[in-house]
Amino acid sequence: MSILIKNIKKTVQTENSHVKKVCGKDMSIVNTLDNSFIFTEKDKIVDFGKMSDLEDKNYFAEKIIDASGKMVFPSFCDSHTHLVYAGSREIEYIDKIKGLSYEEIAKRGGGILNSAKLLSEISEDELYEQSFLRINEIVRQGTGAVEIKTGYGLKLEAELKMLRVIKRLQETAPITIKATYLAAHAVPREYKSNQTGYVNYVISEIMPAIANEKTAEFIDVFCDKGFFTVSETDKILSAGAKYGLIPKIHANELDFSGGIQVATKYNALSADHLEYVGENEIKAFKNSRTMPTILPGAAFFLNLPISPARKMINAGLPLAIASDFNPGSSPSGNMKLMSSIAMINYKLTSQELINATTINTAYAMGVSDTHGSIAVGKKANLFITKEIPTVEYFHYSFGSDLVDKIILNGNLLGNS
Repeated sequence: MSILIKNIKKTVQTENSHVKKVCGKDMSIVNTLDNSFIFTEKDKIVDFGKMSDLEDKNYFAEKIIDASGKMVFPSFCDSHTHLVYAGSREIEYIDKIKGLSYEEIAKRGGGILNSAKLLSEISEDELYEQSFLRINEIVRQGTGAVEIKTGYGLKLEAELKMLRVIKRLQETAPITIKATYLAAHAVPREYKSNQTGYVNYVISEIMPAIANEKTAEFIDVFCDKGFFTVSETDKILSAGAKYGLIPKIHANELDFSGGIQVATKYNALSADHLEYVGENEIKAFKNSRTMPTILPGAAFFLNLPISPARKMINAGLPLAIASDFNPGSSPSGNMKLMSSIAMINYKLTSQELINATTINTAYAMGVSDTHGSIAVGKKANLFITKEIPTVEYFHYSFGSDLVDKIILNGNLLGNS
């Protein structure tokens, strides 16, 4: 399909030359184009520019969209989710309201272990159907690329089940999907007094089978207080590297865990959560290619400390924002909402939020060459807003659905 979007009030996050990520003070800069057009053909952006230049182009479009009064953004990239899961865990949230901590709920068999139990009881087809509904939900909210982790299986066959579902989603959903094997998310009950034994099981039995299936691109570990240690994380990432699995890490959500340092040691693509970040952690990030990624939805939902996002940006680091869509600590994949939470709680500007949810999250899932901005040759993944007065209004109006039309892979989606 070829699509011409014309009379765009403002085209947001345009690039004339591709960048892989945006760092430090440059995060406050977003290129925009007023009174503009975008022409897409097949699944690519072919051209964009001022409306005054369109007359000389002679483009033939199968679909013409008049975006008068509206803005066009590149689709969100969500680089950290757990959206393949069974059921929900709202009852545990009531326990939290009554005073139990995240760690206390986990020790009682709740949390990740509860999700693992639910997943073991559900059929693969039903798991796919539930997950496909969540994919459709985030697509409607403006997301065009998403990373999905395993980690609710904990055992070989259950982890493979999750990866098979992710593969089916890759084949059937209109969105770009990257798969992560979350090798160490929690310790199953049968290994409760033998965590080392579980780590060895992950490395010797689960990891080779997953590598043989070639269904996961990344490997992840929950390196934090009460979960997996630095030495265990080091051992798992080292083993993963032998199979060509690219590292990503859950780090420093619950304490200064050393997770950031082990992430940067392996040049992990991203280190995520980051509620606890000091000078040593910032120094580690500076000497690496690892993308610092904050998850405002999880911190908001669990009432955790606020990550020092401003301090990291002022130190010259890049910053990404992902949803952490999961049933226990962030039951939403709405990236507009995540941006608004970050604006309110982390005091980030709209320009920083745009960079953090598009080009930098694209980097954090290894797709910044093709996603995350409006540039010639990149994937035609866009959304058109409803009529809004300013770019800032998009994040300021935190409760409003402002996405009007969605284009993914150059196709205008139904009901758009």
